[in-house]
Amino acid sequence: MATSSYLSSLTQLIDNTDFTLESRVVGQIISFGDGVAKISGLSEVRAGEIVEVGSGIFGLAMNLEKNDQVGVVILGNTTEITTGMEVRGTGKILSIGVSDEIIGRTVDPLGRALDGKPAIVPDKYELLEKVAPGVMARQSVSEPLQTGIKAIDALIPVGRGQRELIIGDRGTGKSSVALGAILNQKKGDMICVYVTIGQKRSYISQTTALLEKRGAMEYTVMVTASASEAASLQFLAPYAGVAIAEYFLAKGKDVLIVYDDLTKHAQAYREVSLLLRRPSGREAYPGDVFYLHSRLLERACRLNKEHGGGSITALPIIETQANDISAFIPTNVISITDGQIYLETDLFNSGQKPAINVGTSVSRVGSAAQIKAMKQVAGSLKLDHAQFRELQAFSQFSSDLDDKTKKQLDRGVRINEILKQGWDTPLTVERQVVSMFAAVQGYLDNVVAAKVTSWEAAFLSFVESQFSHIFESIVKEQKLVEDNEKELREVLTTFNEMHPEFMIGA
Repeated sequence: MATSSYLSSLTQLIDNTDFTLESRVVGQIISFGDGVAKISGLSEVRAGEIVEVGSGIFGLAMNLEKNDQVGVVILGNTTEITTGMEVRGTGKILSIGVSDEIIGRTVDPLGRALDGKPAIVPDKYELLEKVAPGVMARQSVSEPLQTGIKAIDALIPVGRGQRELIIGDRGTGKSSVALGAILNQKKGDMICVYVTIGQKRSYISQTTALLEKRGAMEYTVMVTASASEAASLQFLAPYAGVAIAEYFLAKGKDVLIVYDDLTKHAQAYREVSLLLRRPSGREAYPGDVFYLHSRLLERACRLNKEHGGGSITALPIIETQANDISAFIPTNVISITDGQIYLETDLFNSGQKPAINVGTSVSRVGSAAQIKAMKQVAGSLKLDHAQFRELQAFSQFSSDLDDKTKKQLDRGVRINEILKQGWDTPLTVERQVVSMFAAVQGYLDNVVAAKVTSWEAAFLSFVESQFSHIFESIVKEQKLVEDNEKELREVLTTFNEMHPEFMIGA
């Protein structure tokens, strides 16, 4: 009887006990140095899988080698890591936790908050590495992304879903152009993601403070891997940024993402690859450095209505040396993108800001990404500017110029002046149209070149205060209708007569 009771109790205990064991592959570190560990025993680990080293330290499996050896890049603090430590596979591919709460926050490439605010509660985990949407899921780029920068919106337009490279030497205003585009989205429907790779902490802090001051952090996410961070985190930063962008893309949103900059990103990847003993090629970069950026930038797209209709517009930044756009990394990224905005040191030093060389800059989307009103004025603007550049080079070798040539040169000088703009003072498209109209129609020909910027500010203020319906009509109709054009000509003539202080001979 006692035996029967005992067996009954034991059977009940077994029935009520969960004997399911968590199966985790375990290996150990056989060598470690410079943030890279060689692991033995992780036979079932996958490429891109997160592994746990010791307790609370994570790494990324990047090299799957012979004899069940794995090359792991440590993500974070490496001071406590030693040879012989136990390493466990987590079964999770590298991803970042995302939710609507991430807007307005500063995070690292692993999604950890860096702004001193509470941790972000994820709504979803987005893979850092993902295949870009296919051709059948996309639609053509036809809707403009207004950067607020006259030289870009008029001459090198950017469309939603486009990849437009910003390229130039150090200190030519590349980041300023990208930040100006972010500031211009304030009253729009665009979500912005600003990825900083290898930048100084002081720059990141100043940029965040500026965006907060201007109200831009209300629609912006900062993803940062500063110069003091490990190369592995700098390598992951842009993928984390585009993963966040894809979270909002899936919701049908339009997203602008800035990669500042991909030169440092390639250098971080080169460092990681060399430490993993991958074969090096040209300039010591690994053979897949082209794929590094192509798989990132191909994720920028404009989806069709069946797939939500959202878009990701990418503004990658590349830093050149001595204006050499034929170097390895610049040519790679130029071939991937849909055009480039080329900033020149000589133009910057001469006071042309933004220092955009319109001759070498190009948008492969072109006027398809402009409203009709901008097309109306930009066509002749491009022609006038191109003629000016050619005549300017020719006139240096001749002092005897005919009146027609002098007139074209004078107009070109004023068009150059009207294109000057502070990076943090973006202009709405209707104001740009009015300014460009004045330049191409000759209403600036008698304005002193040095006073064109002051003339423009005064004139736009004049139209805003007394003829605001002209602006409203351009926004509503998306074009300059005949009545508006006639009235605008009259307003320009009246304003010039009222303000002789701007005119030549005053």
